Amino acid sequence: MTETKVTSLDVARVAGVSQSAVSRVFTPGASVSKGMEAKVKKAAESLGYRPNSLARAMITGKSRIIGLVVAYLDNQFYPVALERLSHALQERGYHILIFMAGNTHEAVAKVVDDLLAYQVDGIITASVDMSGSLAAQCSAAGIPVVLFNRGQPGAGLSSVTSANLEGGAKVARFLAQGPHERIAHIAGWQGSSTGFDRTQGFLTGLRAQERPEPTVIDGMYDRETAAQATRSLMEGSAPPDAIFVGNDHMAFAVMDMLKTMGLSVPGDVSIVGYDDVPMASWAAYDLTTVRQPVNRMIEATVETLLSQLNDPDRHIQKIEIDGPLILRGSARLAKDAPS
Repeated sequence: MTETKVTSLDVARVAGVSQSAVSRVFTPGASVSKGMEAKVKKAAESLGYRPNSLARAMITGKSRIIGLVVAYLDNQFYPVALERLSHALQERGYHILIFMAGNTHEAVAKVVDDLLAYQVDGIITASVDMSGSLAAQCSAAGIPVVLFNRGQPGAGLSSVTSANLEGGAKVARFLAQGPHERIAHIAGWQGSSTGFDRTQGFLTGLRAQERPEPTVIDGMYDRETAAQATRSLMEGSAPPDAIFVGNDHMAFAVMDMLKTMGLSVPGDVSIVGYDDVPMASWAAYDLTTVRQPVNRMIEATVETLLSQLNDPDRHIQKIEIDGPLILRGSARLAKDAPS
């Protein structure tokens, strides 16, 4: 026996209200009295009614779905950020549709085409670059885009990042003021704004402290690349006694490699990372690192995107949020210098 599908009209009849009143009750943010809401939801529950989000999207032109494009989830920072981003959007009546994309123009273009076909209300990209032509395509479709944890000058897109230049400078001051003679840097991918800015901040900070230029190796935000860079540094003629690593994901690989080589952290080498992912506080790593203020970054990303949804003519924003240097046991302090 085929069951008849319950409609909003059925709910309206049982509740003794109009069909538009039922629609308002199940539309996030719509104005409705508490008494009306209770009456409609009681009728809906008794009938087993579930609102049809797709049908509502066809009527209103709003899907209340935000597309999220992410390049990779290996970095422990992104699963945490995505979970909190999803919760933040759900609290505002939105849901996210996640697409993975290789960090190439072709891969991102394919995903953007798919998202536009799904008629998402907006797009957030996490560490993914978008070309000017893709940005223009989204703008023409009336779809706002916000870059999360990645800046892209000239793209005409709003972005939210940590204060990467200042973060790198903080690490430089910390290491230069400690008992370190030979400082090196395993950088994040220099083709990204985050990796480039952290490196530039670090180099500028060391110069301000009148320290020599450090050896810099691009770790590409990749564990294996960072591990091999560590071996190369430590087997060189003047191995470093301190390494700033462009993110925690690589820093864990650096520390694992040092242990494999029979070296101690921080006894032989001080290590400083960037992100402050949950693993950084584990006893096995106890990593000194710059904290990305993820909650504030997510709040700013959601507010920026929704403000552009409500006001398409709103100017683009470049938001940088400062985060503290979290001191743990992986790096020697100034007081640890030999007497």
